[in-house]
Amino acid sequence: MQTQDRATTSNVVAAIAASQNYLLSIQHPAGYWWSELESNVTITAEAVLLHKIWGTDRERPLHKVETYLRSQQRNHGGWELFYGDGGDLSTSVEAYMALRLLGVSATDPAMEKARSFIIARGGITQTRIFTKLHLALIGCYNWHGIPSLPPWVMFLPKAFPVNIYEMSSWARSSTVPLLIVFDRKPVFQINPAITLNELYAEGYDQASFELPRKNDWTDLFIYLDNAFKLAEKLNVVPFRAEGIKAAERWIIERQEVTGDWGGIIPAMLNSLLALRCLDYDVADPVVERGLKAIDHFAIETEDTYRVQPCVSPVWDTAWVMRSLVDSGLAPDHPTLVRAGEWLLSKQILDYGDWAVKNRDGKPGGWAFEFENRFYPDVDDTAVVVMALNAVKLDREQVKEGAIVRAINWIASMQCQAGGWAAFDLNNNQEWLNLIPYGDLKAMIDPNTADITARVLEMLGLCQESIDTPNLEQAYSKEVAKGITYLIGEQETEGCWFGRWGVNYIYGTSGALSALSLIAPQKTQLAIERGAAWLVQCQNSDGGWGETCKSYDNPALKGQGKSTASQTAWAILGLIDAGKATGKWSKLAIQRGVDYLLATQQSDGTWDEAEFTGTGFPGHFYLKYHLYQQYFPLAALGRYQTLWPLEEN
Repeated sequence: MQTQDRATTSNVVAAIAASQNYLLSIQHPAGYWWSELESNVTITAEAVLLHKIWGTDRERPLHKVETYLRSQQRNHGGWELFYGDGGDLSTSVEAYMALRLLGVSATDPAMEKARSFIIARGGITQTRIFTKLHLALIGCYNWHGIPSLPPWVMFLPKAFPVNIYEMSSWARSSTVPLLIVFDRKPVFQINPAITLNELYAEGYDQASFELPRKNDWTDLFIYLDNAFKLAEKLNVVPFRAEGIKAAERWIIERQEVTGDWGGIIPAMLNSLLALRCLDYDVADPVVERGLKAIDHFAIETEDTYRVQPCVSPVWDTAWVMRSLVDSGLAPDHPTLVRAGEWLLSKQILDYGDWAVKNRDGKPGGWAFEFENRFYPDVDDTAVVVMALNAVKLDREQVKEGAIVRAINWIASMQCQAGGWAAFDLNNNQEWLNLIPYGDLKAMIDPNTADITARVLEMLGLCQESIDTPNLEQAYSKEVAKGITYLIGEQETEGCWFGRWGVNYIYGTSGALSALSLIAPQKTQLAIERGAAWLVQCQNSDGGWGETCKSYDNPALKGQGKSTASQTAWAILGLIDAGKATGKWSKLAIQRGVDYLLATQQSDGTWDEAEFTGTGFPGHFYLKYHLYQQYFPLAALGRYQTLWPLEEN
């Protein structure tokens, strides 16, 4: 490494200034920060399908989608679930479908290459349920191979082991509209009409349109599904019409004024499909709002058009604020004041779906997106609280009131196991992930180590600054249960699993920051073990990295190409661990800082192609385009305050 990349005072100060200047330059006039949230190409492919079904494709620049999809195809012929994964079957089938819908011939060289990739991996019959569903909508897959979802599910009581509120918020908001779609089993006529018979490895005529059996107890779900299908065939589905009506009402009630449903594209797409099945007109205000909401998730360039799975302005704004304060920007800087006021305006004071199982909590959370009043989440709320706590606003009393409301809401969301989940309380029936419909293994929202750590870190930071008598004492039971849960989640190597970020580096960093603040003496051994694990998985270039494949293969914990965001997480965790225990991993921290200095670009930014955010472990990953900016800045800022930096 060259001398100019060493962590000297002047180099660190210059890197911080460049990073701050970049972030300050991209703040929206309204006060927030927001950058692209990238996923795989299926989100865009499914948007193409939706517009074809509604006949609204000519009103949008979908011809640019072809350029985008071609740019994302890899040399092996397929499309990826995350950067560098070697290609994913379901993702590739949906990309191929979208290109055919856009008029690309099956004999196009890119399509022939894609077809070879798809056939070699088993073809359409080996894809996930949701890929098969999208194909069934246009007659390219047989509905018999899709699980049944009876509409009477809407009437299962909340005390029953199975009901829509035992599903995760994202599964619920996507599933209720599918009750209508699965009941109708539509095959929409589109232009151009296509078949995808060429993607059946065994040949379409030889394909088996059956749910796969595992030859274990879970095959009971197959027998149950067969019973549902028989009831449909005989037209003896109980409460069918009433269930459809209840699902329709549920959908309409949960549409935001902006047109969004659940703040996520799958819920938005499925809701619009349900309305199409119910013969809503394209000019209906509900439909118009919904289609415009999807437009707002799209990113159009001169040549391309793509759709994000979600948008993250609240999350990005809170983290940028924290990084700017951590790196020395004055807490009352006008930029931070403007951002803080924007966040205050986004606090959700409505009762959402969380209140179904949480009878005692009062509203006070924040959501991930611009608007999502039914689904505030604990993680966003905790980060917003820490961001607001770090800045000084003109309306300090209003700010403190908002923080207290948020802390009270979060406290009420603690799960029985002692941790915190993202959106719901005690949403943990793991068997739901085993039903045929749940092949993404994301039907529930259990408490996790990373969100629990965030809550504990928030309480640790706020306990001395919020004007609430004995904050620590007021939540002593919640804190004690949370610490016990978090310690119990530490793995034998010393690391923690990261549910919402990739992966053990993310989880371990968060746990170290939390325990170091909330219980440094009581958990010293756990902190030391976590820090030692981070040190031992540092790469030779000084950085840290972890592949998304570690979710499927635990042997890959902490292993992967170095990235700016994951390096920053490791540095932050090690710094906090050192403060708590007095045992500093000084060389590892400095090497990590050297890596950040060496990889920072001339405009103050960092770049990484890897996906370091997680949607559904093993099945859906995210690249937050600002992760590589604000986390390195926070790491450099906290490093700067540690000890006198070596001068050359």
